Amino acid sequence: MKHLELEGKKRITGRKADVKSVRREDRVPCVIYGAGVENTSFSVDEKQLKNLTHTPYSHIVDLDIEGSKCLAVLKDIQYHPVSDRAMHVDFLAIDPAKPVTIDVPIKITGNSIGVRQGGKLNVPTRKLKVSGLIDNLPDELPIDITDLGLGKQINAGDLKFDGFQIVSPKGTLVCAVRATRNSAAAATTETAE
Repeated sequence: MKHLELEGKKRITGRKADVKSVRREDRVPCVIYGAGVENTSFSVDEKQLKNLTHTPYSHIVDLDIEGSKCLAVLKDIQYHPVSDRAMHVDFLAIDPAKPVTIDVPIKITGNSIGVRQGGKLNVPTRKLKVSGLIDNLPDELPIDITDLGLGKQINAGDLKFDGFQIVSPKGTLVCAVRATRNSAAAATTETAE
């Protein structure tokens, strides 16, 4: 899995004025907790943070908070309702020796039989939760749909990978090929012949 470095500066907590002054400097207030790390309030540069939040990929974050380094994952982020600027970020510190649960984007590969027959590919899920050691986590989950026919679907429970496991609910619909008018018309002309 890809790593991303972020540099943080410790910040004072408690007053709204302190948080507002951090945001005026184009920095985002953050907190880190978990994995034996003391809860720490800090801020990161808003432009640096966009490398983490404005991408479809998930990252392991190498945080450097004034010389104190640790590994973390993005746990939660709050956005401003109008401007969509990041208002606050929670990071979860992780231990490289223990499994990590993180969202990983899926990548559809292949040309489905059902789509070639006139069906429409529906991909309602863009990411799945996976759990595994940091070294085993993939950047994306490749899903081959070549053999996916009309009316067929792939659920999270149908997928198997080595080195990590999918922890999203087994019934989560990953992709499906739905029948369309064209595919129904083609099927009726084939049966009529």
